[in-house]
Amino acid sequence: MKRLFSILVIATIMVFGGLTANATNSVNTLPAVTSNIVQDNDEAGSAAQGEESLGFHQELKKRFIEGGAGFMGIVLLCLILGLAIAIERIIYLNLSTTNSKKLAQDVEDALNSGGVEAAKEVCRNTKGPVASIYYQGLDRADESIDAAEKAVVSYGGVQMGQLEKNVSWVSLFIALAPMLGFMGTVIGMIQAFDKIEAAGDMQPSLVAGGIKVALLTTVFGLIVAIILQVFYNYIIAKIDSIVNDMEDASITLIDILVDYKRRK
Repeated sequence: MKRLFSILVIATIMVFGGLTANATNSVNTLPAVTSNIVQDNDEAGSAAQGEESLGFHQELKKRFIEGGAGFMGIVLLCLILGLAIAIERIIYLNLSTTNSKKLAQDVEDALNSGGVEAAKEVCRNTKGPVASIYYQGLDRADESIDAAEKAVVSYGGVQMGQLEKNVSWVSLFIALAPMLGFMGTVIGMIQAFDKIEAAGDMQPSLVAGGIKVALLTTVFGLIVAIILQVFYNYIIAKIDSIVNDMEDASITLIDILVDYKRRK
C-alpha cells in the first residue's frame, strides 16, 4: 500500500511538473502585451477561484442564511431532534445486544447445577432484553411449561415496545423536513410572483433572488430527510435483529425448561 502511494505521488509530481514546464515555455514565447493579458486573466481567475474555494461549512452557512431564518430554522430543528433521538436509540440498541447462545449455555449449566434460582441469578447479572425474557420464563418455571411460555411471550412484547420507543418520532421528522422545505418553496414562489405583479414587468433580476431562496428550503429539507433516513433504516435493521434473537432465545429457553422438567 505504501509503495502504491509513493508511485502515485511521484507520477503526480511528474505530470504537474511537465504541465508547469510546458506552460512556462508557452508564456515565455508570447509577446509582452499577451503576457500582460495572461497575467491579468490569471489574477482574475485566482480571485474567482478564491471565492469558489469556500469551505464546506462556510458555504453551508452562507446558503442557510440565504434561505431565511424562518423555515430553515424549523428544518434545522427537525435535524437536531431527529439526530438526538436516533443517537439515543442506537446507543440503547447496542447496549441491548446480547450473546444469546452464550447466555443460553450459562443458563442451562446453572439450571443443571444449582436449579432455577442459580439460573435466575445468571439472568440478573446479564443486561439486555433476552436476559429479561429468560428471567420471566424461569420465574414461572415452577408452575408449568405453559405458564413459562406465556410469560416469555408476554414479556417479549413489552421488550419489543421498549426497543421501538421514540422511533416513530424519527420517521415523523423524515416526513416533516421535506414538507417544510416544499412549503418554504411555495411561499417563496408566491412572493416572487407578487413582486412581478407589483412591478408590472417580468424581469429576471426581480424574481431570481426570491426563487433561489425558495429552492434552498427544499434542498435543505431533502438533505435533512436523507440523513435521518439513513439512521432510521439502521435502527429498524438493528431492532429486527434483536427481535429475531429474542424469538430464537425464547424457543431455546422453552426447550431447556422441558429437558429440565423431564430430568427432574
